[in-house]
Amino acid sequence: MKNILIALLLLPAFVFAQTKGFTIKGKVSGIADGEVKLTSTQDAHQVLATGQAKGGEFTLQGTVPEPSLLWLVMGAEQPIYIYVENTEIKVTGTKQDIKKIKIEGSSSQKDFDEFQSTFNPLIGELNGFAAQLQQAGESKKEKLMVQYDSVVSQINKEVGNYVANKKSSYVAPFVLFVTAQLNPNPTQLEQYYNSLDAPIRISNIGKSLSEFIAYSKVGSIGTPALEFTQNDTAGNAVSLSSFKGKYVLVDFWASWCRPCRAENPNVVKVYNKFKNKNFTVLGVSLDQEKAAWVKAIEKDKLTWTHVSDLQQWNNAVAQLYRVQSIPQNFLIDPKGNIVAKDLRGEDLEKKLCELLGCN
Repeated sequence: MKNILIALLLLPAFVFAQTKGFTIKGKVSGIADGEVKLTSTQDAHQVLATGQAKGGEFTLQGTVPEPSLLWLVMGAEQPIYIYVENTEIKVTGTKQDIKKIKIEGSSSQKDFDEFQSTFNPLIGELNGFAAQLQQAGESKKEKLMVQYDSVVSQINKEVGNYVANKKSSYVAPFVLFVTAQLNPNPTQLEQYYNSLDAPIRISNIGKSLSEFIAYSKVGSIGTPALEFTQNDTAGNAVSLSSFKGKYVLVDFWASWCRPCRAENPNVVKVYNKFKNKNFTVLGVSLDQEKAAWVKAIEKDKLTWTHVSDLQQWNNAVAQLYRVQSIPQNFLIDPKGNIVAKDLRGEDLEKKLCELLGCN
């Protein structure tokens, strides 16, 4: 579970309210006498409740604002994930088989156990293929990628099934969180979120998920391109919306970026091939010196429109689109929606042939 639970570190700290509260009664034979505690799963591991184990028995009491995945720490034993809600919960088992501790009384724990039984084998299989890919030669990578992608598809299918059956469960947004890295489509993630019952959507974890989706949607395929205005080389303001009605490649680059300069001939080739087919390029430079920027445009024969605020990595458009490396590009359709991104070399030409035809 360690790998897929990493997304929990993104969640905000819990704020606790006075409610009926929870009582956790444990009977785990073999554990040492001493402190038992319930903590958050975040880096700070905030302690939410403490108790004393004696002869394997202990009691913890406290409150949570909503069902929450926490850690049960029994002395020096490996922490155990437990979904806590404000009810009476029983924890039973043995130190010798600590991974098979039984947790009863929490409906969220029941949903969590169902999640683990479905997803843990798939995640294990996925991690196995990932390890093989790191060691495999080029001849075997293609077959392994097909197998890897097949498992990813199965996981995403199971996510849809789980959410459809658990719309009123606090575990559903958790599942969406921890599997989000395997679903590159934030629009679909948003659809899953919107299908959840209202109390779940407005819960702490639901709100965190909503914020995560909003962040992920920026610059993603299928979403509207964000409007911007920046000056061209002559100091004239140019807006992205002025190109509406055309396919436009918003191309982030810089004169000092060697990979960008190496890619420029490909962009020139594509521009010349499709410029009469309702296509253009809008270059956004992360340069700092105007002279170097203009010189590179002339030398590389980049005859399309170029803009920059000459703030290098602080370029306002780059920050708007969360550009962290260059070259990077976004292909926008005539309606202003992003239809592709990060197209290089032949991939850019193939995509434009698909959209505009090559004859």
